[in-house]
Amino acid sequence: MTNKSLVAMLALLVSLSSAVSAHIEKTEPLQSLRQSYFALLGMTFAPMGDMVKGKIEWDATRFSAWADDLHHAAQFHVERGFAPGTEQGTTRAKPNIWSNMDDFQSKLNDFRAAAASLAEIATEGDPGSSREQFVATGGTCKACHDEYKSKDYLY
Repeated sequence: MTNKSLVAMLALLVSLSSAVSAHIEKTEPLQSLRQSYFALLGMTFAPMGDMVKGKIEWDATRFSAWADDLHHAAQFHVERGFAPGTEQGTTRAKPNIWSNMDDFQSKLNDFRAAAASLAEIATEGDPGSSREQFVATGGTCKACHDEYKSKDYLY
């Protein structure tokens, strides 16, 4: 990913997170930041998943580009969006994130490391290795989701 692309991606993330800037005194901007970040990760992860599942034709170049995008997006410090007092409102974040922030941070770091490995492995173009690391990266997502993400919105 070029620096220009990364800047554009982060600008999109910031603009999405600012959607509720009229409520600056409330917690919604940080919730919007978190939701935008995770939506961006999902939009990056989904096409790789479609390749891994055979829903779309394997293309090593495209897979590598998506993996690189995921790696760069993962570097954004979304944990800043989990400031004390932001656990209320429309969110899927379970309240135990705030009481287990060290574990949550550890899981984020595991995801970041897995995304970096995925980007590196994907450059080799080997479908088997790329698929294996994709599954491992998805496992780091699941570890966090199982513990800290509600299936339904919490109010």
